[in-house]
Amino acid sequence: MQLYNQYCNGMLVVASRYVNNTMEAEDIVQDAFIKAFSKLEQYKAEVSFGAWLKRIVINRCIDVLKSKHQRLVELEDFHLNVIADKNDSDWQVETDVTIEDVNFEIEKLPEKYKYVVLLYLVEGYDHQEISEILHITEVASRTQLSRGKQKLKSALKLKRNEARY
Repeated sequence: MQLYNQYCNGMLVVASRYVNNTMEAEDIVQDAFIKAFSKLEQYKAEVSFGAWLKRIVINRCIDVLKSKHQRLVELEDFHLNVIADKNDSDWQVETDVTIEDVNFEIEKLPEKYKYVVLLYLVEGYDHQEISEILHITEVASRTQLSRGKQKLKSALKLKRNEARY
């Protein structure tokens, strides 16, 4: 019960980033806790319990989204600076681009790019972890991130140019 109380609210925030229904997010968190507790013997202290549980929650969210083909919700806590990748020095976000603009354009990304963009830029997973979560190769993860960021970057520039007229 102590673990549940410690992590419940945080995991609900994570699930809410992926599904736009509070009750469904709560169900996902409950399912994740049940799975975590039933597979506790598989937990290795290589990462914190919270990180391990977060991965279970995200995997469950992705499963639910794939099964229902739902769209991702806007991320309220999304900050424009998470788009800037350390390895992508030419990535520029204009100061007049709003968080709402970024959220809107992420929402429009094709699903395969959207998941990788969210997992990498927002959740902070590396390509190896993303490949395990989405059951794709690391090369596919890198490619989808690159293409997703390019689509996002182009859409934001187009939106900015449209706003000038």
